[in-house]
Amino acid sequence: MALSGNEPQRESLRPHESTRGLRRLHRARRGAARCSTHGRSTRCCSYTRTRRGGPSTRRIAAAEVVRAHAHAPARARTQRSAAGDEEVAPTIAGTVVFKSYGFPAACRAGLDDVERSRSFLRAWGVIATCSHLFIMVRRCLLTFKPFRIFVVGIGFFSLCFLMTSLGGQFSARRPVDSPFTVRAEVLSGHESRGVLRKISDMLEVIMKRMDALSKLGNATDSHRLEELRSALDRIQPVGLVERIQAIAQNMSDVAARVEQILQRSTAGNRVRDGSLGQCETPKDPRYPDCPSKMDWMRARWTSDPCYAFYGVDGSDCSFLVYLSEVEWFCPPLAWRNQTATPTVQPPPRMQASFRSDVGALLEQLGGGKESLSFMKRRIRGMAAPWASAARRLDDRLRDHQREQKRILVHVGFLTEESGDVFSPKVLKGGPLGEMVQWADILTALHVLGHDLKISVSLKELHGFLGVPPGRGNCPLTGPLPFDLIYTDYHGLQQMKRHMGLSLRKHKCHVRVIDTFGTEPAYNHEEYATLHGYRTSWGYWNLRGQQYMTMFPHTPDNSFMGFVAEELNETERLNIQRNKVNNMAVVYGKDASMWKGKEKFLAILHRYMEIHGTVYYETQRPPEVPAFVKNHGLLPQQELQQLLRRAKLFIGFGFPYEGPAPLEAIANGCIFLQPKFNPSHSSLNHDFFRGKPTSRKVSSQHPYAEQHIGRPHVITIDFNNSEELDATIRQITRMSVKPFLPYEYTCEGMLERVHAYIQNQDFCRPEAPFPAVNSSWPGGAPGPFVLPPNSSILTWGANASSYAPWPPLSALRLLASPEGQSCVRACRTAGLVCEPSLYRFINIREAFSALDLQCDGLESAMNHLFPAFSAERAECGLQQDPLLFSCAGSSGRYRRLCPCRDYRVGQVALCRDCL
Repeated sequence: MALSGNEPQRESLRPHESTRGLRRLHRARRGAARCSTHGRSTRCCSYTRTRRGGPSTRRIAAAEVVRAHAHAPARARTQRSAAGDEEVAPTIAGTVVFKSYGFPAACRAGLDDVERSRSFLRAWGVIATCSHLFIMVRRCLLTFKPFRIFVVGIGFFSLCFLMTSLGGQFSARRPVDSPFTVRAEVLSGHESRGVLRKISDMLEVIMKRMDALSKLGNATDSHRLEELRSALDRIQPVGLVERIQAIAQNMSDVAARVEQILQRSTAGNRVRDGSLGQCETPKDPRYPDCPSKMDWMRARWTSDPCYAFYGVDGSDCSFLVYLSEVEWFCPPLAWRNQTATPTVQPPPRMQASFRSDVGALLEQLGGGKESLSFMKRRIRGMAAPWASAARRLDDRLRDHQREQKRILVHVGFLTEESGDVFSPKVLKGGPLGEMVQWADILTALHVLGHDLKISVSLKELHGFLGVPPGRGNCPLTGPLPFDLIYTDYHGLQQMKRHMGLSLRKHKCHVRVIDTFGTEPAYNHEEYATLHGYRTSWGYWNLRGQQYMTMFPHTPDNSFMGFVAEELNETERLNIQRNKVNNMAVVYGKDASMWKGKEKFLAILHRYMEIHGTVYYETQRPPEVPAFVKNHGLLPQQELQQLLRRAKLFIGFGFPYEGPAPLEAIANGCIFLQPKFNPSHSSLNHDFFRGKPTSRKVSSQHPYAEQHIGRPHVITIDFNNSEELDATIRQITRMSVKPFLPYEYTCEGMLERVHAYIQNQDFCRPEAPFPAVNSSWPGGAPGPFVLPPNSSILTWGANASSYAPWPPLSALRLLASPEGQSCVRACRTAGLVCEPSLYRFINIREAFSALDLQCDGLESAMNHLFPAFSAERAECGLQQDPLLFSCAGSSGRYRRLCPCRDYRVGQVALCRDCL
């Protein structure tokens, strides 16, 4: 077909181009309208795009004005084809029609031709639409395939990602802000414009990608898949799934911040309503921390959800209510109804009665961990001795009132949060001493008849304590639901993290099970920090006797202990008859303990048959010599049978202070252990480094060496071959009976724990001593007297009306030599140092009674005070009761020591303590 004049020839519209032609037609129509509106007479509009698969960018003129003739009349011409029967599109004066991908485009040259241009475009659209409508419908049905739906889904998720980014912008925080601190402003104007630009750019990118994806239908199937993969790679950002999952969290953060803004607005309304006067920060000298706490709450009240739990909403009024009613930093508010909070009455007190059945305890202990299974096996196996001991102690204490206590036992080292390193090693030769002690503590508390709750997880701890939700910054509002809490260092850390200030308030109820002990110099946080005693375990500022040890090696702490099986008379006789004189068992379940012991084992092998219980899985450990009969890891009952036949039980120096030597001695073995020279301590040995004690360990088991001794315990230098050879030959000729100290029997532990529970009260405030304006009876120079035929001062019978526990009748006053601790000084005198009696000798009269003349008297924080300096003739009194310590020595001081007597076989209790 030919067009008149200079107009180029137009090709007929191809079927597959109808849809695209319509889209381009609409673009051309909009372009023509813009050109006519602005009255442009030169080239006015163009559309540039890169055709997929084409060699280059092709510039497609939607309409180009070649020459403008504003004065030319409108002319319409109709042309026919050579056949004379086909009518083509009309042309308009001053308009040139170009071939451009199967559709005409027009750009008019004069303002007066606007309507004709639009009519032309509408006419062409109608013709194209009518002639190829069935083709469009068919192509829509053919191209509506599942992968197109997936592409649309990708577009939707991209939009979600865009909204997530928007939420992240609105929840942006300053780098220096706390993670929980809300910004006062949401976005500044500059930031808002930047966010909008970012949104606009991302929308444009998404639209272009979606437009590109819509063209995939023009390619072959294989080409379509490749292009789809390429498009998906471009449109999917890194970590898209993670970003989508973060949408809910971001929206939650935005909602929380909106809520905070609303709360602040409410607070502002309250101020405008006239509540400002009654919510001003009070200036009360009795509450000096109130202003600083108010400032802290204004800046950080969103740092923990527990504040909102207690009604804090961002207003000063809510801060004051919280700080005066939940915490104790601000004075009570006069305008508050002080009777609104009901007073919680404690449950009525009941009398405890002994129990002989441990079934309820086993059910309460639960399971699921090998460590708990081990503890349950021990409790079940020792049930009969516990029941027998309970009957005997009940007969002795029948006239005593025993109040039932509410007790929580939180075994922190068994929680998942602490790692629970013990459970996987129970069946592989790992240390069992801690689990033995905890099993016996639980049994003793249960048998004594107390109301017991057991926790081995943080969830159980929260439930028992009623901890408010959050991160532990808020205290408990009600009274502590327990009289006593037994835990360990791991549990103490967990309680601090989740109880917050409540732990400081209720720490007098806590008892810490501590294997190696904690000395006061390490326990006092300020003192430890200033004087180099700070470790990762101490600094809790507890009373020294709130720490409870496995052995009575630290008088500053309370001795909790454990139990070993006690034999009856028939079993004792059978053991003595069946002993094998040349049989020895080595104390070492781990193969590493046998390294470097070849010379010692060779000497021992000359006289004895050596047995071991070293753990192994498939092959015999190479550290164990071939002449050693290794039984592998044995169950408790089989180990007991092996010990009942053996004559000698040998320690290689590690582990320190475990329960196995006492069990061996109870089964008739002689315990042979190495002496350490020099003694091991935190100053020279890695094992003790970091532990909160300066105690010097002279042997593998100091309790066995000092409290049991020969013939049951022999301590020698293993490096001296001659002494070792002679000692082994001597042991083969010795005959000993099974022996178990009373304090490690079931009855002894029940007696000791009963005395602690009924008499140790660290929550009751102590009256000052001596009282103000007090004088000693009869005009005596002090409360101390020297009994006849004695060189040690005691407390006068009528010196005061104080009734501490242990009682003052047990007090013995002496001064240590220079360079000697009170632990050693009291032991040398056949006594035990008692730190709870320190406050009664921390007076000037104590120095006078010991004939120590004080030219000067000072009061200071020093864990060696009270003490006398002979060089300066000065007397030093203790300023902080938390630093009263039996441990510690100095060559410059003679220390004043509060010693006491003790019951035979029960070093933790004095004669009058029951």
